[in-house]
Amino acid sequence: MNGSGVSESRWTGTGRLRTNTGETVLHSGRDDNIHTEGVAIVLKKGLEKSLMEWKPVNSRLIRIRLRGRHNNLSILQCYAPTNDHEEEDKDLFYEQLQAELNEIPRHDVITLMGDLNAKVGDDNNGAERTMGKFGCGSINNNGERLVEFCASNDLVIGGTLFNHPAIHRRDKNQIDHIAINCIWRGSLLDVRVKRGADVGSDHLLVIANIRLKLRRTELSGLIRPREQYTTRNGRYQPSMEPGKNYISRSWQNNFRA
Repeated sequence: MNGSGVSESRWTGTGRLRTNTGETVLHSGRDDNIHTEGVAIVLKKGLEKSLMEWKPVNSRLIRIRLRGRHNNLSILQCYAPTNDHEEEDKDLFYEQLQAELNEIPRHDVITLMGDLNAKVGDDNNGAERTMGKFGCGSINNNGERLVEFCASNDLVIGGTLFNHPAIHRRDKNQIDHIAINCIWRGSLLDVRVKRGADVGSDHLLVIANIRLKLRRTELSGLIRPREQYTTRNGRYQPSMEPGKNYISRSWQNNFRA
């Protein structure tokens, strides 16, 4: 396991720490000492050498950037409002998510992952570029928002691309997702559910294998804002342009909530 994303960590405040076994933990939580929400990213020992910068956005979003040999990797770890939350809360989450996506350099490999509380279903008619045919269940309101967001930003929902046996799927209740920008779809080798992880949650571990070669960097710190969130005709405006280089070696991105 090289990297893990955690949703609903329930840690307060923000910080960076190292475990007894050498992993680096970056976390972002509430600032009112209430132990709800929270997101975190855990980097395997040694992977922190590739960390260029990281930004604890709020209790639902954290962003990091890792240096790659040809293209850098930006990861957005999320914890979205549930499907029965107020529409205003959902709107705010996706506005903040769009604002963070707008700050990512256009040639980065982008990975969006976490508990999106979104059921995207198995019908990809009209959304073939955004999702495959192997989603689960029926789409809900959060799923419609996620599909629209990914379509507007040229992202593909990885868990819908691979036809796995039932043991490696979450059946009708798959709400945890990993997405990557469409130009790097060929570098996404696999996304599947792993059962049996002892994490004290009713969620299942979602694992993605991505071809990527990282290299060491000495740069770290917070990302400074570059661009404001904008919308057009009520849709989230895309801000990414595809990169051109191909990459090698496997980097395994594990999500758990």
